[in-house]
Amino acid sequence: MARIIPDGWEALAVTGAAARERDTLALMARQLGEDYTVYHGVHWTRLEHGHAIFGEADFIIVNRSGNLLVIEQKNGLLEETADGLLKHYPERRKLVPLQMARTRDALLSRLKSRPGCQDLRVEILLYCPDYHVQHPHTAGLLPERIVDARRAGQLCGVIRSLLPAGDDHSTVQQVHRFLQDLVELEPDVSALMGQASALVTRVAGGLAHWARCIEMHPFRLRVRGTAGSGKTQLALAEYRASVEAGRRPLYVCFNRPLADHFQQIVPAGGRVASFHQFCDQRLRARGTAFDYRQPDAFDRLVQQAASLLVEPAELFDALIIDEGQDFTESWATLVLRHARPDARLLWLEDPLQNVYDRPPVALPDWVTLRAGTNFRSPPSVVRVLNHLLELGGLPRDIAAASPLAGDEVEFLTYANAAELLARTKDALRLCWSAGFRAQDTVLLSYHGRQRSTVLRFDKLGQERLRSFTGSYDLFGSPIYSEGEVLSDSVLRFKGQSAPAVVLTEIDFAALDRVALVRLFVGITRARLKLVLVLAEHTAQLLTRLQAP
Repeated sequence: MARIIPDGWEALAVTGAAARERDTLALMARQLGEDYTVYHGVHWTRLEHGHAIFGEADFIIVNRSGNLLVIEQKNGLLEETADGLLKHYPERRKLVPLQMARTRDALLSRLKSRPGCQDLRVEILLYCPDYHVQHPHTAGLLPERIVDARRAGQLCGVIRSLLPAGDDHSTVQQVHRFLQDLVELEPDVSALMGQASALVTRVAGGLAHWARCIEMHPFRLRVRGTAGSGKTQLALAEYRASVEAGRRPLYVCFNRPLADHFQQIVPAGGRVASFHQFCDQRLRARGTAFDYRQPDAFDRLVQQAASLLVEPAELFDALIIDEGQDFTESWATLVLRHARPDARLLWLEDPLQNVYDRPPVALPDWVTLRAGTNFRSPPSVVRVLNHLLELGGLPRDIAAASPLAGDEVEFLTYANAAELLARTKDALRLCWSAGFRAQDTVLLSYHGRQRSTVLRFDKLGQERLRSFTGSYDLFGSPIYSEGEVLSDSVLRFKGQSAPAVVLTEIDFAALDRVALVRLFVGITRARLKLVLVLAEHTAQLLTRLQAP
Protein backbone atom coordinates (compact mmCIF):
# COMPACT_ATOMS: atom_id res chain seq x y z
CA MET A 1 0.00 0.00 0.00
CA ALA A 2 1.05 3.59 -0.56
CA ARG A 3 2.06 5.63 2.48
CA ILE A 4 -0.53 8.34 3.22
CA ILE A 5 0.52 11.51 5.11
CA PRO A 6 -1.06 12.58 7.35
CA ASP A 7 -2.68 9.34 8.44
CA GLY A 8 -5.89 9.13 10.45
CA TRP A 9 -7.85 10.29 7.39
CA GLU A 10 -10.09 7.18 7.47
CA ALA A 11 -11.66 8.38 10.75
CA LEU A 12 -12.46 11.91 9.58
CA ALA A 13 -16.11 12.91 9.58
CA VAL A 14 -16.15 14.88 6.32
CA THR A 15 -18.76 15.64 3.70
CA GLY A 16 -18.96 17.22 0.27
CA ALA A 17 -15.75 17.68 -1.70
CA ALA A 18 -13.63 16.46 1.19
CA ALA A 19 -15.51 13.14 1.21
CA ARG A 20 -14.81 12.74 -2.50
CA GLU A 21 -11.13 13.41 -1.93
CA ARG A 22 -11.09 10.92 0.93
CA ASP A 23 -12.44 8.35 -1.55
CA THR A 24 -9.56 9.23 -3.87
CA LEU A 25 -7.11 8.74 -0.99
CA ALA A 26 -8.58 5.31 -0.31
CA LEU A 27 -8.18 4.39 -3.99
CA MET A 28 -4.55 5.51 -4.09
CA ALA A 29 -3.78 3.80 -0.77
CA ARG A 30 -5.06 0.51 -2.19
CA GLN A 31 -3.73 0.65 -5.73
CA LEU A 32 -0.44 2.54 -5.51
CA GLY A 33 2.37 0.45 -4.11
CA GLU A 34 4.84 1.13 -1.33
CA ASP A 35 7.07 2.98 -3.81
CA TYR A 36 4.79 6.01 -3.45
CA THR A 37 3.97 8.48 -0.67
CA VAL A 38 0.80 10.59 -0.93
CA TYR A 39 0.53 13.93 0.89
CA HIS A 40 -2.98 15.34 1.19
CA GLY A 41 -4.96 18.20 2.71
CA VAL A 42 -8.23 16.52 3.69
CA HIS A 43 -7.57 17.18 7.40
CA TRP A 44 -8.00 20.92 6.85
CA THR A 45 -11.73 20.76 6.05
CA ARG A 46 -13.03 21.04 9.60
CA LEU A 47 -10.91 24.00 10.64
CA GLU A 48 -10.32 26.00 7.50
CA HIS A 49 -12.51 26.89 4.53
CA GLY A 50 -10.21 25.13 2.05
CA HIS A 51 -8.38 21.86 2.01
CA ALA A 52 -5.61 22.24 -0.56
CA ILE A 53 -2.26 20.98 0.61
CA PHE A 54 -0.24 23.55 -1.36
CA GLY A 55 -1.62 26.35 -3.50
CA GLU A 56 -4.44 24.65 -5.42
CA ALA A 57 -3.04 21.11 -5.12
CA ASP A 58 -5.12 18.53 -3.29
CA PHE A 59 -2.49 15.77 -3.46
CA ILE A 60 1.27 15.61 -3.94
CA ILE A 61 2.71 12.19 -4.73
CA VAL A 62 6.41 11.40 -4.23
CA ASN A 63 8.23 8.43 -5.74
CA ARG A 64 11.38 6.71 -4.49
CA SER A 65 13.63 9.13 -6.38
CA GLY A 66 12.02 12.23 -4.87
CA ASN A 67 10.21 13.34 -8.04
CA LEU A 68 6.69 14.68 -7.54
CA LEU A 69 3.26 14.61 -9.15
CA VAL A 70 0.82 17.37 -8.20
CA ILE A 71 -2.85 16.36 -8.51
CA GLU A 72 -5.72 18.81 -8.53
CA GLN A 73 -9.13 17.19 -8.08
CA LYS A 74 -12.12 19.08 -9.48
CA ASN A 75 -15.49 17.62 -8.56
CA GLY A 76 -18.72 18.49 -10.33
CA LEU A 77 -19.11 20.36 -13.61
CA LEU A 78 -16.43 22.27 -15.52
CA GLU A 79 -16.84 24.75 -18.35
CA GLU A 80 -14.78 24.42 -21.53
CA THR A 81 -13.79 27.87 -22.80
CA ALA A 82 -11.40 29.22 -25.43
CA ASP A 83 -8.87 29.78 -22.62
CA GLY A 84 -9.21 26.26 -21.22
CA LEU A 85 -11.20 24.51 -18.51
CA LEU A 86 -13.02 26.80 -16.08
CA LYS A 87 -14.35 25.94 -12.64
CA HIS A 88 -17.22 27.96 -11.15
CA TYR A 89 -17.31 28.71 -7.41
CA PRO A 90 -20.00 30.66 -5.50
CA GLU A 91 -18.13 33.97 -5.64
CA ARG A 92 -15.53 33.48 -8.36
CA ARG A 93 -14.34 31.51 -11.37
CA LYS A 94 -10.96 29.87 -11.77
CA LEU A 95 -9.11 28.90 -14.91
CA VAL A 96 -7.89 25.40 -14.03
CA PRO A 97 -4.74 25.21 -16.25
CA LEU A 98 -3.54 28.58 -14.99
CA GLN A 99 -3.96 27.79 -11.32
CA MET A 100 -2.25 24.41 -11.76
CA ALA A 101 0.69 26.01 -13.57
CA ARG A 102 1.06 28.56 -10.79
CA THR A 103 1.02 25.81 -8.18
CA ARG A 104 3.69 23.82 -10.05
CA ASP A 105 5.92 26.88 -10.52
CA ALA A 106 5.61 27.89 -6.86
CA LEU A 107 6.43 24.36 -5.71
CA LEU A 108 9.44 24.14 -8.03
CA SER A 109 10.71 27.50 -6.84
CA ARG A 110 10.50 26.42 -3.19
CA LEU A 111 12.15 23.08 -3.89
CA LYS A 112 15.10 24.60 -5.77
CA SER A 113 16.17 26.36 -2.59
CA ARG A 114 16.64 22.98 -0.89
CA PRO A 115 20.03 21.25 -1.12
CA GLY A 116 20.11 18.61 -3.85
CA CYS A 117 16.59 19.36 -5.13
CA GLN A 118 17.48 21.51 -8.13
CA ASP A 119 17.05 18.70 -10.70
CA LEU A 120 13.78 17.22 -9.44
CA ARG A 121 10.81 16.83 -11.77
CA VAL A 122 7.37 18.12 -10.80
CA GLU A 123 4.54 16.73 -12.95
CA ILE A 124 0.89 17.83 -12.88
CA LEU A 125 -2.38 15.96 -13.30
CA LEU A 126 -6.03 17.06 -13.34
CA TYR A 127 -8.54 14.59 -11.93
CA CYS A 128 -12.19 15.43 -12.68
CA PRO A 129 -14.16 12.25 -11.85
CA ASP A 130 -17.59 13.79 -12.54
CA TYR A 131 -16.94 15.52 -15.85
CA HIS A 132 -16.27 14.20 -19.36
CA VAL A 133 -13.90 16.61 -21.15
CA GLN A 134 -15.33 17.03 -24.66
CA HIS A 135 -12.35 18.80 -26.22
CA PRO A 136 -9.16 17.65 -24.42
CA HIS A 137 -6.84 19.30 -26.96
CA THR A 138 -8.23 22.76 -26.13
CA ALA A 139 -8.57 22.20 -22.37
CA GLY A 140 -5.29 23.98 -21.66
CA LEU A 141 -3.56 20.78 -20.49
CA LEU A 142 -2.04 17.89 -22.40
CA PRO A 143 -4.70 15.17 -22.81
CA GLU A 144 -2.51 12.60 -21.02
CA ARG A 145 -2.54 14.88 -17.98
CA ILE A 146 -6.32 14.79 -17.62
CA VAL A 147 -8.19 11.92 -15.98
CA ASP A 148 -11.88 12.63 -16.50
CA ALA A 149 -15.05 10.62 -15.89
CA ARG A 150 -14.24 8.25 -18.77
CA ARG A 151 -10.84 7.32 -17.30
CA ALA A 152 -11.60 7.62 -13.56
CA GLY A 153 -10.92 3.91 -13.06
CA GLN A 154 -7.46 4.34 -14.62
CA LEU A 155 -6.30 7.05 -12.21
CA CYS A 156 -3.56 5.04 -10.49
CA GLY A 157 -2.33 3.63 -13.81
CA VAL A 158 -2.00 7.17 -15.19
CA ILE A 159 -0.17 8.23 -12.01
CA ARG A 160 2.36 5.42 -12.47
CA SER A 161 2.87 6.31 -16.14
CA LEU A 162 3.55 9.99 -15.36
CA LEU A 163 5.56 9.21 -12.23
CA PRO A 164 7.35 5.84 -12.42
CA ALA A 165 8.45 4.34 -9.09
CA GLY A 166 12.09 5.33 -9.70
CA ASP A 167 15.16 4.22 -7.78
CA ASP A 168 16.15 5.08 -4.23
CA HIS A 169 17.92 8.43 -4.03
CA SER A 170 19.18 10.43 -1.07
CA THR A 171 17.28 13.50 -2.33
CA VAL A 172 13.99 11.92 -1.33
CA GLN A 173 14.69 12.67 2.34
CA GLN A 174 15.01 16.37 1.57
CA VAL A 175 11.74 16.26 -0.34
CA HIS A 176 9.87 14.55 2.49
CA ARG A 177 11.29 16.96 5.04
CA PHE A 178 10.19 19.88 2.87
CA LEU A 179 6.66 18.49 2.42
CA GLN A 180 6.24 17.62 6.09
CA ASP A 181 7.15 21.21 6.97
CA LEU A 182 4.74 22.36 4.27
CA VAL A 183 1.73 20.52 5.62
CA GLU A 184 2.83 21.34 9.16
CA LEU A 185 3.14 17.81 10.49
CA GLU A 186 4.80 16.75 13.71
CA PRO A 187 4.94 13.27 15.17
CA ASP A 188 2.50 13.10 18.03
CA VAL A 189 4.80 12.51 21.01
CA SER A 190 1.80 11.87 23.29
CA ALA A 191 0.65 8.91 21.19
CA LEU A 192 0.31 5.52 22.83
CA MET A 193 3.75 4.01 23.47
CA GLY A 194 4.67 1.68 20.66
CA GLN A 195 2.35 3.48 18.24
CA ALA A 196 4.73 6.31 17.33
CA SER A 197 3.99 5.97 13.60
CA ALA A 198 0.76 7.92 14.11
CA LEU A 199 0.85 11.51 12.87
CA VAL A 200 -1.43 14.36 13.79
CA THR A 201 -2.11 17.50 11.83
CA ARG A 202 -1.11 20.83 13.25
CA VAL A 203 -3.71 23.20 11.88
CA ALA A 204 -2.89 26.79 10.90
CA GLY A 205 -1.98 28.74 14.01
CA GLY A 206 -0.82 25.56 15.78
CA LEU A 207 1.42 25.99 18.78
CA ALA A 208 4.44 24.26 17.27
CA HIS A 209 4.40 26.75 14.38
CA TRP A 210 3.58 30.08 16.03
CA ALA A 211 5.63 29.68 19.20
CA ARG A 212 8.78 29.18 17.14
CA CYS A 213 7.98 32.30 15.06
CA ILE A 214 8.48 34.52 18.10
CA GLU A 215 11.73 36.48 17.92
CA MET A 216 13.51 37.58 21.10
CA HIS A 217 17.01 37.58 22.44
CA PRO A 218 17.73 35.77 24.58
CA PHE A 219 14.96 33.29 23.73
CA ARG A 220 13.04 32.64 26.97
CA LEU A 221 9.53 31.33 26.32
CA ARG A 222 7.06 29.97 28.86
CA VAL A 223 4.05 28.20 27.33
CA ARG A 224 0.97 27.63 29.47
CA GLY A 225 -1.11 25.36 27.30
CA THR A 226 -4.05 23.09 27.93
CA ALA A 227 -3.88 19.36 27.24
CA GLY A 228 -3.81 18.66 23.52
CA SER A 229 -2.65 22.16 22.58
CA GLY A 230 0.59 20.83 21.11
CA LYS A 231 3.12 21.51 23.87
CA THR A 232 5.04 18.28 23.40
CA GLN A 233 4.86 18.64 19.60
CA LEU A 234 6.45 22.07 20.09
CA ALA A 235 9.16 20.45 22.20
CA LEU A 236 9.86 17.98 19.42
CA ALA A 237 10.00 20.70 16.76
CA GLU A 238 12.42 22.76 18.88
CA TYR A 239 14.59 19.73 19.64
CA ARG A 240 14.75 18.64 16.02
CA ALA A 241 15.52 22.15 14.75
CA SER A 242 18.37 22.44 17.24
CA VAL A 243 19.92 19.14 16.09
CA GLU A 244 19.55 20.07 12.41
CA ALA A 245 21.33 23.37 13.10
CA GLY A 246 24.28 21.48 14.58
CA ARG A 247 23.38 22.50 18.11
CA ARG A 248 22.91 20.31 21.19
CA PRO A 249 19.48 20.25 22.91
CA LEU A 250 18.44 18.95 26.34
CA TYR A 251 14.85 17.80 26.96
CA VAL A 252 13.77 17.20 30.56
CA CYS A 253 10.26 16.24 31.70
CA PHE A 254 8.81 14.85 34.92
CA ASN A 255 7.21 11.60 33.81
CA ARG A 256 9.56 8.72 32.99
CA PRO A 257 7.17 7.11 30.42
CA LEU A 258 7.05 10.36 28.44
CA ALA A 259 10.84 10.68 28.53
CA ASP A 260 11.22 7.06 27.38
CA HIS A 261 8.91 7.62 24.43
CA PHE A 262 10.40 10.99 23.50
CA GLN A 263 13.84 9.37 23.42
CA GLN A 264 12.62 6.82 20.86
CA ILE A 265 11.51 9.36 18.25
CA VAL A 266 13.99 12.25 18.43
CA PRO A 267 17.11 12.40 16.24
CA ALA A 268 20.52 11.72 17.73
CA GLY A 269 22.54 14.70 18.87
CA GLY A 270 21.03 15.77 22.18
CA ARG A 271 19.92 14.36 25.53
CA VAL A 272 16.50 13.28 26.80
CA ALA A 273 15.69 12.40 30.41
CA SER A 274 13.14 12.66 33.15
CA PHE A 275 14.25 15.00 35.93
CA HIS A 276 15.39 12.21 38.25
CA GLN A 277 17.03 10.37 35.34
CA PHE A 278 19.00 13.52 34.60
CA CYS A 279 20.18 13.73 38.21
CA ASP A 280 21.16 10.07 38.15
CA GLN A 281 23.04 10.50 34.87
CA ARG A 282 25.09 13.35 36.33
CA LEU A 283 26.16 11.19 39.26
CA ARG A 284 26.97 8.19 37.05
CA ALA A 285 29.10 10.39 34.79
CA ARG A 286 31.30 10.93 37.83
CA GLY A 287 31.46 7.25 38.71
CA THR A 288 28.80 7.31 41.44
CA ALA A 289 26.06 4.66 41.44
CA PHE A 290 23.20 6.04 43.54
CA ASP A 291 21.62 3.75 46.17
CA TYR A 292 17.83 4.02 45.87
CA ARG A 293 17.28 1.82 48.94
CA GLN A 294 18.15 4.57 51.40
CA PRO A 295 15.41 6.65 53.10
CA ASP A 296 14.16 9.67 51.13
CA ALA A 297 16.16 8.37 48.18
CA PHE A 298 14.86 10.78 45.57
CA ASP A 299 15.37 13.85 47.75
CA ARG A 300 18.94 12.71 48.42
CA LEU A 301 19.46 12.11 44.69
CA VAL A 302 18.46 15.70 43.89
CA GLN A 303 20.63 17.11 46.68
CA GLN A 304 23.70 15.24 45.46
CA ALA A 305 23.13 16.27 41.84
CA ALA A 306 22.65 19.90 42.90
CA SER A 307 25.98 19.88 44.75
CA LEU A 308 27.92 18.99 41.61
CA LEU A 309 29.64 21.64 39.53
CA VAL A 310 28.44 21.94 35.93
CA GLU A 311 31.19 20.85 33.57
CA PRO A 312 31.52 22.47 30.09
CA ALA A 313 30.42 19.17 28.50
CA GLU A 314 27.16 19.44 30.46
CA LEU A 315 26.10 22.72 28.85
CA PHE A 316 23.45 22.73 26.11
CA ASP A 317 22.47 25.07 23.26
CA ALA A 318 18.73 24.54 23.73
CA LEU A 319 16.93 23.53 26.90
CA ILE A 320 13.34 22.29 26.93
CA ILE A 321 11.47 21.60 30.15
CA ASP A 322 8.17 19.76 29.65
CA GLU A 323 5.50 19.20 32.35
CA GLY A 324 6.84 22.30 34.10
CA GLN A 325 3.86 22.39 36.47
CA ASP A 326 5.37 19.32 38.21
CA PHE A 327 8.74 21.02 38.88
CA THR A 328 9.81 22.82 42.04
CA GLU A 329 11.89 26.00 42.15
CA SER A 330 15.02 24.07 43.16
CA TRP A 331 14.53 21.54 40.36
CA ALA A 332 14.17 24.33 37.83
CA THR A 333 17.36 25.98 39.09
CA LEU A 334 19.24 22.67 38.84
CA VAL A 335 18.22 22.11 35.21
CA LEU A 336 18.42 25.69 33.93
CA ARG A 337 22.04 26.10 34.99
CA HIS A 338 22.92 23.61 32.23
CA ALA A 339 22.03 26.17 29.54
CA ARG A 340 24.68 28.15 27.71
CA PRO A 341 24.28 31.94 28.02
CA ASP A 342 22.86 32.18 24.47
CA ALA A 343 20.77 28.99 24.69
CA ARG A 344 17.12 28.89 23.65
CA LEU A 345 15.02 28.11 26.73
CA LEU A 346 11.51 26.68 26.47
CA TRP A 347 9.28 25.95 29.48
CA LEU A 348 6.04 24.00 28.89
CA GLU A 349 3.32 23.57 31.50
CA ASP A 350 -0.40 23.08 32.11
CA PRO A 351 -1.68 24.27 35.51
CA LEU A 352 -4.75 22.03 35.14
CA GLN A 353 -2.43 18.99 35.18
CA ASN A 354 -0.68 20.00 38.39
CA VAL A 355 -1.35 16.69 40.13
CA TYR A 356 1.19 17.35 42.91
CA ASP A 357 -0.22 20.80 43.78
CA ARG A 358 3.14 22.52 43.45
CA PRO A 359 3.31 26.33 43.26
CA PRO A 360 4.27 27.69 39.85
CA VAL A 361 7.97 28.23 39.27
CA ALA A 362 8.93 31.90 39.05
CA LEU A 363 10.48 32.76 35.69
CA PRO A 364 10.99 36.52 35.74
CA ASP A 365 11.57 38.30 32.44
CA TRP A 366 10.32 35.31 30.42
CA VAL A 367 7.68 35.82 27.72
CA THR A 368 4.48 33.86 28.45
CA LEU A 369 2.32 32.36 25.71
CA ARG A 370 -1.10 30.94 26.62
CA ALA A 371 -2.73 28.23 24.50
CA GLY A 372 -6.30 27.23 25.39
CA THR A 373 -7.19 25.22 22.29
CA ASN A 374 -7.31 21.42 22.42
CA PHE A 375 -6.43 19.90 19.04
CA ARG A 376 -6.26 16.33 20.35
CA SER A 377 -9.61 15.55 21.97
CA PRO A 378 -12.88 15.45 20.00
CA PRO A 379 -15.59 18.05 20.78
CA SER A 380 -17.62 15.55 22.85
CA VAL A 381 -14.67 15.10 25.23
CA VAL A 382 -14.00 18.84 25.46
CA ARG A 383 -17.66 19.44 26.35
CA VAL A 384 -17.29 17.06 29.32
CA LEU A 385 -14.06 18.81 30.32
CA ASN A 386 -15.63 22.25 30.30
CA HIS A 387 -18.63 20.96 32.26
CA LEU A 388 -16.33 19.53 34.94
CA LEU A 389 -14.36 22.77 35.12
CA GLU A 390 -17.60 24.64 35.67
CA LEU A 391 -18.64 22.21 38.43
CA GLY A 392 -15.23 22.79 40.03
CA GLY A 393 -15.67 26.57 39.94
CA LEU A 394 -13.18 27.16 37.11
CA PRO A 395 -13.78 28.96 33.78
CA ARG A 396 -15.09 26.93 30.83
CA ASP A 397 -12.42 28.21 28.47
CA ILE A 398 -11.06 25.19 26.56
CA ALA A 399 -11.76 25.41 22.83
CA ALA A 400 -12.28 22.21 20.82
CA ALA A 401 -10.40 22.20 17.52
CA SER A 402 -9.82 18.55 16.68
CA PRO A 403 -10.68 17.72 13.05
CA LEU A 404 -11.87 14.30 14.26
CA ALA A 405 -15.54 13.96 15.17
CA GLY A 406 -15.09 11.17 17.72
CA ASP A 407 -17.81 9.35 19.64
CA GLU A 408 -19.99 10.70 22.43
CA VAL A 409 -18.57 10.09 25.89
CA GLU A 410 -20.16 7.04 27.56
CA PHE A 411 -20.78 6.67 31.32
CA LEU A 412 -21.08 3.42 33.29
CA THR A 413 -21.61 3.14 37.05
CA TYR A 414 -20.85 0.46 39.65
CA ALA A 415 -21.90 -0.16 43.26
CA ASN A 416 -19.23 -2.58 44.48
CA ALA A 417 -15.99 -4.33 43.53
CA ALA A 418 -17.72 -7.08 41.56
CA GLU A 419 -19.70 -4.55 39.54
CA LEU A 420 -16.52 -2.51 39.02
CA LEU A 421 -14.87 -5.36 37.14
CA ALA A 422 -18.05 -6.13 35.17
CA ARG A 423 -18.57 -2.50 34.13
CA THR A 424 -14.87 -2.17 33.20
CA LYS A 425 -15.22 -5.21 30.93
CA ASP A 426 -18.38 -3.64 29.47
CA ALA A 427 -16.45 -0.42 28.81
CA LEU A 428 -13.78 -2.34 26.89
CA ARG A 429 -16.49 -4.08 24.87
CA LEU A 430 -17.94 -0.68 23.98
CA CYS A 431 -14.57 0.20 22.46
CA TRP A 432 -14.41 -3.07 20.51
CA SER A 433 -17.95 -2.60 19.18
CA ALA A 434 -17.01 0.90 18.01
CA GLY A 435 -14.26 -0.64 15.87
CA PHE A 436 -11.20 0.01 18.04
CA ARG A 437 -8.57 -2.71 18.32
CA ALA A 438 -7.03 -3.85 21.58
CA GLN A 439 -3.73 -2.14 20.73
CA ASP A 440 -5.60 1.14 20.14
CA THR A 441 -7.18 1.07 23.60
CA VAL A 442 -5.81 1.99 27.01
CA LEU A 443 -7.32 1.09 30.38
CA LEU A 444 -6.56 3.74 33.00
CA SER A 445 -7.30 3.68 36.70
CA TYR A 446 -8.22 6.88 38.49
CA HIS A 447 -6.14 5.53 41.40
CA GLY A 448 -2.47 4.63 41.63
CA ARG A 449 -1.35 1.00 41.61
CA GLN A 450 -1.35 0.67 45.39
CA ARG A 451 -5.03 1.61 45.71
CA SER A 452 -6.28 0.20 42.42
CA THR A 453 -8.30 -3.00 42.20
CA VAL A 454 -8.33 -3.20 38.40
CA LEU A 455 -4.56 -2.82 37.95
CA ARG A 456 -3.90 -5.92 40.05
CA PHE A 457 -5.28 -8.11 37.30
CA ASP A 458 -3.31 -9.35 34.32
CA LYS A 459 -6.50 -10.30 32.48
CA LEU A 460 -10.06 -8.96 32.22
CA GLY A 461 -12.41 -11.39 30.53
CA GLN A 462 -10.62 -12.66 27.45
CA GLU A 463 -8.33 -9.64 27.20
CA ARG A 464 -4.81 -9.83 28.60
CA LEU A 465 -3.57 -6.58 30.12
CA ARG A 466 -0.18 -5.16 29.22
CA SER A 467 1.34 -3.32 32.16
CA PHE A 468 4.70 -1.91 33.22
CA THR A 469 6.67 -4.48 35.22
CA GLY A 470 8.80 -1.88 37.02
CA SER A 471 11.97 -3.04 35.24
CA TYR A 472 14.03 -1.72 32.32
CA ASP A 473 16.10 -3.55 29.71
CA LEU A 474 19.81 -3.06 29.01
CA PHE A 475 19.03 -0.09 26.75
CA GLY A 476 16.97 1.66 29.42
CA SER A 477 13.60 0.92 27.80
CA PRO A 478 10.69 -0.01 30.09
CA ILE A 479 9.65 -3.67 30.16
CA TYR A 480 5.94 -4.50 29.88
CA SER A 481 4.08 -7.73 30.55
CA GLU A 482 2.57 -9.63 27.63
CA GLY A 483 -0.91 -8.41 26.74
CA GLU A 484 -3.08 -6.65 24.19
CA VAL A 485 -4.58 -3.78 26.23
CA LEU A 486 -2.21 -1.36 27.96
CA SER A 487 -3.28 -0.76 31.58
CA ASP A 488 -1.84 1.96 33.78
CA SER A 489 -2.63 4.65 36.30
CA VAL A 490 -3.69 8.14 35.30
CA LEU A 491 -0.51 9.65 36.73
CA ARG A 492 1.85 7.32 34.88
CA PHE A 493 0.03 7.85 31.59
CA LYS A 494 0.17 11.65 31.87
CA GLY A 495 1.71 13.14 28.75
CA GLN A 496 0.50 10.32 26.50
CA SER A 497 -2.74 9.53 24.66
CA ALA A 498 -4.59 6.79 22.82
CA PRO A 499 -7.41 6.53 20.26
CA ALA A 500 -9.73 4.92 22.83
CA VAL A 501 -9.52 5.32 26.62
CA VAL A 502 -11.42 3.59 29.40
CA LEU A 503 -11.03 5.58 32.63
CA THR A 504 -12.22 3.37 35.48
CA GLU A 505 -12.37 3.35 39.31
CA ILE A 506 -13.48 6.99 39.36
CA ASP A 507 -14.30 7.15 43.05
CA PHE A 508 -14.22 10.31 45.18
CA ALA A 509 -16.47 11.94 47.76
CA ALA A 510 -15.87 15.58 46.79
CA LEU A 511 -14.91 17.33 43.57
CA ASP A 512 -11.87 19.00 45.13
CA ARG A 513 -8.72 20.11 43.34
CA VAL A 514 -7.13 16.64 43.46
CA ALA A 515 -10.21 14.95 41.98
CA LEU A 516 -10.65 17.61 39.30
CA VAL A 517 -7.01 17.43 38.20
CA ARG A 518 -6.99 13.63 38.04
CA LEU A 519 -10.20 13.62 36.02
CA PHE A 520 -8.83 16.28 33.70
CA VAL A 521 -5.62 14.32 33.08
CA GLY A 522 -7.47 11.05 32.49
CA ILE A 523 -10.15 12.46 30.21
CA THR A 524 -7.70 14.35 28.01
CA ARG A 525 -5.82 11.15 27.13
CA ALA A 526 -8.58 10.17 24.65
CA ARG A 527 -8.17 11.08 20.99
CA LEU A 528 -11.39 9.54 19.66
CA LYS A 529 -13.41 7.54 22.19
CA LEU A 530 -13.81 7.85 25.96
CA VAL A 531 -15.70 5.61 28.42
CA LEU A 532 -15.92 6.64 32.09
CA VAL A 533 -16.61 4.04 34.79
CA LEU A 534 -17.75 5.79 37.99
CA ALA A 535 -18.77 4.71 41.47
CA GLU A 536 -22.50 5.32 41.99
CA HIS A 537 -21.95 7.82 44.80
CA THR A 538 -19.48 9.77 42.62
CA ALA A 539 -21.97 9.88 39.75
CA GLN A 540 -24.67 11.08 42.16
CA LEU A 541 -22.31 13.76 43.50
CA LEU A 542 -21.67 15.12 40.01
CA THR A 543 -25.42 15.09 39.33
CA ARG A 544 -26.11 17.04 42.54
CA LEU A 545 -23.42 19.58 41.70
CA GLN A 546 -24.95 20.36 38.34
CA ALA A 547 -28.50 20.58 39.68
CA PRO A 548 -29.84 24.17 40.00
